[in-house]
Amino acid sequence: MARWKVFCNLDLTLKNDALKELEKIADVSYFPANQEVLLDNIHDFDAYIASGYVVMNKEVIDKAKRLKVIATPATGTDHIDVAYAMGRNIDVFHIAKEIELLNGFTATAEMAWALLLSCLRRLPAAFDCAKNGYWARERFTGFQLYNKTLGIIGLGRLGAMMASFGNGFNMNVIGCDILEKNIKGVKQVHLDDLLKSSDVITVHIHLTEKNRGFLSSELFHKMKKGVVLINTSRGAIIDEDALLGNLRSGHVSAAGLDVINGEWDKNLYDHPLIKYAREHDNLVISPHIAGSTVESIIGARVFIGNKLGEYIKKNVNL
Repeated sequence: MARWKVFCNLDLTLKNDALKELEKIADVSYFPANQEVLLDNIHDFDAYIASGYVVMNKEVIDKAKRLKVIATPATGTDHIDVAYAMGRNIDVFHIAKEIELLNGFTATAEMAWALLLSCLRRLPAAFDCAKNGYWARERFTGFQLYNKTLGIIGLGRLGAMMASFGNGFNMNVIGCDILEKNIKGVKQVHLDDLLKSSDVITVHIHLTEKNRGFLSSELFHKMKKGVVLINTSRGAIIDEDALLGNLRSGHVSAAGLDVINGEWDKNLYDHPLIKYAREHDNLVISPHIAGSTVESIIGARVFIGNKLGEYIKKNVNL
């Protein structure tokens, strides 16, 4: 029986034997995370382990004549055209519902809180001043979190972690979710009530076609003036034109983003949010690094390699 050929785009620098169990049953080839490399080589493979740095779009899937499965060590799948792949009878799996695994990953929630503190105290701008010998204490007056209201959109795993952080900072924590949740220290409210009451809003929902552009101009209008917005989920959840307008007006006093819409564009330098951030200190952007810790990277890669191995064992005659 011929061994399956696996195309892997992952950087395994942190653990070069992360896929050792998979390599026992399949021929794994490692390629740099490059869109052209993927397009030129995917035709010869049965399985693909996806990197978030490249896009598995219709063009690539049409080239992948042998492909049977796509696996990604991520909770989001906006780097994969899932609907088109499944329409081509290609299975897709990720780690979004692997609760036992994910409960050990706190990286994204910690990064969301780091962005929040960076926004409140304008740390990037303050650091720039200090590096240039400008001791601008009077310029960087912030506000404390004590007794402020933290609004959490999405009360899943990460939302619950954020709630515990908010409680630890003695904040009033409220949240909304499409499901009824019972989380200690959180009052579940309607979205409209959350928007009008929150001093800080943090977003922890998965991107779907239904919630693309979810935080719209209408919802920004309902937010409390001076709100701070944090997003470590996916950029497309926010109407970025609306966000920019509200940052300029001061209705949103600051935003911290680990994600933006169009992260795979070749010219990110001219992305509207990045251009704005170069000229204003009320927007902090990091390059989608919230999940990038040693623990989460290694854990997710080992898990997805083992899961793909089990899939191949079950489907070896396909």
